Amino acid sequence: MGQQSEHHHDEHHEHHRGHHRSGRRGRLFEAGRMKLLVLHLIQQSPKHGYEIIKEISDLVGDGYTPSAGTIYPTLTSLEEMNFITLLDVERKQYQITELGKAYLTEQQDKLTELLEKLRLRREIHSNDELIEIHRAMENLKTALRLKLNSASLQQEQIYQIAEKIDQAAVAIGRL
Repeated sequence: MGQQSEHHHDEHHEHHRGHHRSGRRGRLFEAGRMKLLVLHLIQQSPKHGYEIIKEISDLVGDGYTPSAGTIYPTLTSLEEMNFITLLDVERKQYQITELGKAYLTEQQDKLTELLEKLRLRREIHSNDELIEIHRAMENLKTALRLKLNSASLQQEQIYQIAEKIDQAAVAIGRL
């Protein structure tokens, strides 16, 4: 019986983890794709971490910005693989190595596919037919920002705001 309950717990844990993952926007970049994209950007010209964050944000569009917690470990990992090296140690500017270039050439198909996927996403998001939805989304962001910036936000109000957003999500799901 002990064994069975252990298994059940395990299953629940898996489900929870999977659920958490599906809720994150980060899934746009699975399995080494972020590394590929970062390497591709550094190949174009030597870059700092914050420039990479900005360029990925522009590439993806729709207000997406990769976190520093994603980008900096990616850079460290690329550096450990000898795909990039610090051009300027003081200013933390990275450049691509010969090994990095060879890897990019090898992964060219995957990179092209990724860039195409991002291009399509941008196209969909800049589509005029969706402009009303974007206006409403921006409106929501502004309202939230104003609310969150006012220091006097009570716990009760926080729950109410979250509930309103959840209600909207449910309503949209039913359309």
